[in-house]
Amino acid sequence: MHSLKKYIYNPFAIALSFLLLLVFVFTVLWILIPPPPKVIEMATGFPTGLYYQFGERLKKELASDGVKLEVKATGGTVDNLALLNDPRSGVHYAMIQGGVADVSQYPNLVSIAGMFYEPVWVWYRETSFKSEGGRLQVLGQLKGKRVAIGNEGSGTLALSTALLKISGISEKDIDAEKLKPDQAIAKLNNGDLDAVFIVAAAEAPVLEKFYKIPGIRLMNFDQADAYTRNLPYLSKVNVPRGLLSIQYDLPRQDIQVVAPTATLVTQNNVSPAMISLLLSASYDILKSYSRLQKAGEFPSSLGMDFPLHVDAEIYLKDGPSFLHRHLPFWTAVWVGRFVKIVIPLIVIFIPLFTYIPSAKNFFLRLKLAQVYAELRELEKNALNPDLKERNFKDLEGIERRVNNIKVSMMDAKELYDLKGHVGEVRARLMHLYT
Repeated sequence: MHSLKKYIYNPFAIALSFLLLLVFVFTVLWILIPPPPKVIEMATGFPTGLYYQFGERLKKELASDGVKLEVKATGGTVDNLALLNDPRSGVHYAMIQGGVADVSQYPNLVSIAGMFYEPVWVWYRETSFKSEGGRLQVLGQLKGKRVAIGNEGSGTLALSTALLKISGISEKDIDAEKLKPDQAIAKLNNGDLDAVFIVAAAEAPVLEKFYKIPGIRLMNFDQADAYTRNLPYLSKVNVPRGLLSIQYDLPRQDIQVVAPTATLVTQNNVSPAMISLLLSASYDILKSYSRLQKAGEFPSSLGMDFPLHVDAEIYLKDGPSFLHRHLPFWTAVWVGRFVKIVIPLIVIFIPLFTYIPSAKNFFLRLKLAQVYAELRELEKNALNPDLKERNFKDLEGIERRVNNIKVSMMDAKELYDLKGHVGEVRARLMHLYT
């Protein structure tokens, strides 16, 4: 018991115990609140597409905050979904075209934000539609034509198939070829194709390859409103004359197209700090990124297949947190993690601190009670002359222990009362033995 009390009242032991408790709590919280990674990988698309170009812009923005983004070229949205859903791929972020994914097959994926429109461009040869005055205005006119509908694994293939199906066109009705963009452009230029589907933002470098092909035009979706009503992930976008190229006057008149939204998607266990960083960088990029969007329209919470991550929803609604608004990224991360650690500790320890005075008072009274018990035993043995030396020896030991007791000012009375009682016992022993 004396050994236990020695450790209980040892300041070093108390400090060491508190330190060990902090280490334990920090270890648990480090596991529960891991720091964001410094190296991330994002699946994009072909190097000639805007997904890849957006990834490269994002890479530069993140590098200034000490995060390395590895941009992975892929075949498109379908490939990106497969990589993002595979825990062994190392891919944690991907650009996904709206309307492609069956959300029920990817329960662990969430959206960060919609980034820009990706119109469905249908390029066609005027000579292939002479009977319609050289104009392609509804997809039904493609029956019997040679059409490139996108390569395997691409969002173009998924969306063109959906548009043709809802237009009542089956694979038997057209001569469909699943080609990569460069292959489709080459065949269209050689006259081996009548029309090409391609889904890409207006700024995508791949579109520039169409400009110099003679005798081609862009389809005006006369039924754009009907498509957007039947396929809610699509938006109607107006494209002014010459928007793609003033030099080549493309398109040659104002047209309307349908467009899904390109969305940045991630896994639902993503670090909230990375959500804030990616959205902050995206805002900087998209300020002057797309000619089809209105000012401040993107990043957006609209037109997405996957549910919006809760931290992204807060950011898009209220902007960055106070810490990320006023501190560098990694400083804000560590301050935020520290707050997340300190607050639970305060919640745990404040109630404990309220019991410290009571516990301290209990141990003091226990110590005093032990001394009084020994004094009572001395008084019982005082009438036995054979125990004279032993009684005085025990009394000296009690006096030494009492003199070494340290108490606060509030408990001084109890200590001095005890010393007085010890003195009274000594006086009685002296009187009995003289």
